[in-house]
Amino acid sequence: MQAKAVVTMHTIGEINRFMADAGVMKRSLISANHCFAFERDFVGTWRCIPLCVRRKLDLMGLKLKLSHWLELSQTQRQELVDWSDAPDALEQCRETLRSLTRSMADGMAKDLAPAVDTPWQQVHAMPVEVADAATARGVRLTAAQWANLSELDRFCLCKLVRPGHDHHNLAAAFSEVLG
Repeated sequence: MQAKAVVTMHTIGEINRFMADAGVMKRSLISANHCFAFERDFVGTWRCIPLCVRRKLDLMGLKLKLSHWLELSQTQRQELVDWSDAPDALEQCRETLRSLTRSMADGMAKDLAPAVDTPWQQVHAMPVEVADAATARGVRLTAAQWANLSELDRFCLCKLVRPGHDHHNLAAAFSEVLG
């Protein structure tokens, strides 16, 4: 008599959460729904827009305000976190968000130019702002390390070093991304 294998299917988001809960901080090559450890205080409740969703919004060319995000249901927010970042999926997501926000208090989410050749998409050119922020915090970040980061990791660092941004997560981001 042969034993039958039992296969349990999990979403990438569930796997990321299992790994994080187990203390495993392996960097995923899949950036579509990865949430950083420093975002944990709002993961699940989704009271803030996580960086994986912000990256998708930039890629699809849509400005979704925090007020829009908070008007979405918990299930809708989770679906956006889990949504693929493949080009055809992003176009579908963009149309879905435009439809969902059309009747919201702040009106429909605004179109922007989709992100193309932005600093976080440049594998071989680390932005000066990121290099300066790393140096200021005593973090060694080489061009080779930058080139080996996932696009989401580069997006994260570029967003967190922007002038006027609250930099309280930047040290944690450097630590997690460069691990």
